[in-house]
This record gives sequence, structure tokens and C-alpha cells, in this order.
Amino acid sequence: MGTERPTPLRRLRIAAVYAGAALGPLGGGVVSPMLPQIGQSLHTSTGGAALSLTVYMLPFALVQLVSGTLGERWGRRRTVLVAYGVYLVASLAAALSPNLGVFLTMRGVLGVANAFTSPLLLAGLVDMVPRHRLSRSVGLFASCQAAGQSFAPLVGGFAAVSSWRWSFVAVALVAGLLALAPPPGEARPGAEAPRWGALLSRRLALLAAAGFASYLGAASLPFLVALYAQEHLHARADAAGLALLGFGVAGMATGAAWGLVVDRNGARWCGAAAALITAGCVAAVGTTGSMPALALCWTAAGAAAALLNVALQSLTASAVPSNRGGALSVVFAFRFGGAALAPLILLPFYHVHAVLAFAVAASTLFIAVVALIALPGDRPDPHTP
Repeated sequence: MGTERPTPLRRLRIAAVYAGAALGPLGGGVVSPMLPQIGQSLHTSTGGAALSLTVYMLPFALVQLVSGTLGERWGRRRTVLVAYGVYLVASLAAALSPNLGVFLTMRGVLGVANAFTSPLLLAGLVDMVPRHRLSRSVGLFASCQAAGQSFAPLVGGFAAVSSWRWSFVAVALVAGLLALAPPPGEARPGAEAPRWGALLSRRLALLAAAGFASYLGAASLPFLVALYAQEHLHARADAAGLALLGFGVAGMATGAAWGLVVDRNGARWCGAAAALITAGCVAAVGTTGSMPALALCWTAAGAAAALLNVALQSLTASAVPSNRGGALSVVFAFRFGGAALAPLILLPFYHVHAVLAFAVAASTLFIAVVALIALPGDRPDPHTP
């Protein structure tokens, strides 16, 4: 882990890591507000265009089970450089897509490419910052992820006014610029190669369970909050969308501050407390009777969930020092697995009663509480000098 005074090149690489943290959520979510325009342009339905969200997310989650370890073996710098190149080409191909088949294929390629950037960027960041600044740096990384998630609908919405294709040109341009400053990390062949077996530990299994619960119980709930706002509070779609923005904005605003809190108080206990607070806020959303109350509860959930995210990423970044990228990618995979399963698990409860759906979502966060408290104490938390 880096301890020397940062050089200008290192500062540039660190800045590129933070910008790269926003690229994945931006590229993944930019299509959300322009699905009707995409469908019309590619001669399909809005539902057909909506498949672009699924074909991005599924390979993104699945490939992360192996992408981190493969990237560590091939070298972080080379792997991220190639991934950015693929992201650039696939984004331009998506912008030029003549039909739905080509567009969906390129969205799948983008998901795979993103699976090779997110965990390796964070792993590279850990090696570039001093240990005493790790949690603060992870907090800023999480803020940038939240910024990408929050502003993706705005970028897509503005692009859709003229042509949805311009949004992918913009994403391609960002990927090309980021390729100029990949994170450090050379290939590790032969005896130096990170071992898959190092990932088979109780510590990583507990972190994966906590990551799964954190997305299933909180970060994946915008669809449920939007349904509740429109069907129970009779809000317009634009008002619901504005209320949803609070979750990501709260994460963006508090991430760096939560890093300081984690540094001072320990990642395990901060994460467990954050999971409990998030659970209470999520459960409260389903009982609100007005849009201001919903927006307040959902924004508070976003702030608490950001602390949980920072704690989890800090713990995971130090869980397997010999295969840092592999550990991060596995936990990331379980997080997004929770996001993929959330509609399947929660919608049946919602159709029974809205309050029940939010209560079930909140209860899953207790998995994160138990997992974090049960973490083995044989390895120090990242904040420990």
C-alpha cells in the first residue's frame, strides 16, 4: 500500500480511479430515461429497449466472480486499459446500432468490460494511498459511484432531447480519456499469480453475504419506491423520479465524510450500525403518507446505506491482500446479484401489501448486521495502523 508522497503522475492516476468509479454506473443507467426513444429508433417496444438494462447487469454481476482474479494475474494496468478500450468501442457501436439485436449485444459487452474495471480500480486505489487514508479514499470512491448513478438519468434525459445516440458518444469519450491513466499493477504470472483458493474463506463469505443483503435490502429498491409513490401516493412519474434522486445524492454527499467516521470507529461496527439505520429508513418508506415524507425517508436511507457501502468496501479491500482485486470482484458480484433478484423477491410481497414489501426488504439488512458482527477478528480492520 502506498505510503510515499504522491507524485503528479500518481495524483493523476488517483483522480482517474475516482472518475472511473463513476463511469460504470453512468454507462449502465444512462438508458433509463430514454427507453421510449431507443425503442422508437430501433423499431421495438419500450419493453424491448428495457432489456438493455438486464443485458448490461447480468454479465456485469456474473463476470465479476472471476474478473478480479484474472485482472490481478494479467496485470491491473493492462486489464483496465483493455477494458476501457472495449468500453469505448462498444459504446460507439451502441451509438451506431441499426437494430435492437446489435444494441443489446453491445450493452452486454459494456457490462462485461465494466466487470473488469470497477474492482480493479478500487484495488489499485488501495495500493496508491497511505493506509491511514484508506477509508477516506474508499469513501470518496463510493461518492463517485453514487454520482455516476445519480447523474446517469440526467445525462440520458438531456441526450434524448436531440438523440439518445449522443449519450453513448459521450460515454465513449470518457472511457477514452480514462484509458490514458490506468491504475498501477503489472502481471503476476507463475508462482506470483493470485490463488483462487485464497477467496474461499469465512471472512469473504460473510462480506459477500453482507454485500448481497445491502443491495437487496436498500440500493436496489428505486423500482419499489417509484411504484409506491405512484400507486399509493398518486405522484406523477417526474415527482417520483425527483424523490428517488435523494438516495444517490445523499451517498454522493456523505461518502468522504463516512470514510472519516470509519477510520475513527472501525469498519465492522460502523457497517453494522449503518445496516440497522438503513433498515429502519427503508421500512419507514412503506408507511409514508406524503411525497415529502417519502423523499425524506428515502434520502436518509441513502445516507445510511452509503456508510454501509464504505464500511463493506474498506473491509473487502483488506480481506485478501494476496488477491485484492479478486476479493473485491466477488463481493461486488454478490452485491449486484442482490440487485438482480430484488424484483423477483419483493414484488410478490408488494402485491400482497406495500408495507410488507418494504418490511421484507428491511429485514434482509439484518443479514448484513449479523455477517459484519461475525467477521473473524484474526485480521485487523483497514483503519488499524
